[in-house]
Amino acid sequence: MIKLFSLKNQKKDGSDGSGGRPSGQRKSSAAQIRIAKDINELNLPKTCQVDFPDEDDLLNFKLIISPDEGFYRGGRFEFSFKVSQGYPHEPPKVKCETMVYHPNIDLEGNICLNILREDWKPVLTISSVVYGLQFLFLEPNHEDPLNKDAAEVLRNNRRQFAQNVFKSMQGGYVGSTYFKHCLK
Repeated sequence: MIKLFSLKNQKKDGSDGSGGRPSGQRKSSAAQIRIAKDINELNLPKTCQVDFPDEDDLLNFKLIISPDEGFYRGGRFEFSFKVSQGYPHEPPKVKCETMVYHPNIDLEGNICLNILREDWKPVLTISSVVYGLQFLFLEPNHEDPLNKDAAEVLRNNRRQFAQNVFKSMQGGYVGSTYFKHCLK
């Protein structure tokens, strides 16, 4: 709640409301406060780790997922997170930096995860996104694909899909697309 009378009194007695901060320091934005809270409360599964290239910038970081089961077992997949000043009212922008043969991740790193788009709500946290991404590696979804070729193979021939995933993680071609080695 804004206290109008206290603001008027501050203006009258010359107080600028900086709370004694030196003039060079800025107040933290709502997004910075919320992301700090989300990260502080982040309880990562053993298959995930977070990396902050710039420790002073909590709005930009990396997530590494190393599945220990499923089709992608043994792989290492890196995601970049860019959190806007509109957070938590806007979802973070998340991109897969590792080229992966996956029905829900296209070859440019775009991710089909409903909570990163139409189902985002301000009550969701970075932890929700981490678990959503991890779930995509455990249960790829052929019904809502970004990579339609991978989805079709998953739908029609799970054995061939598993072979394609392994071939791509070893570093090799699946069809005409080359994938870099991403096994741990």
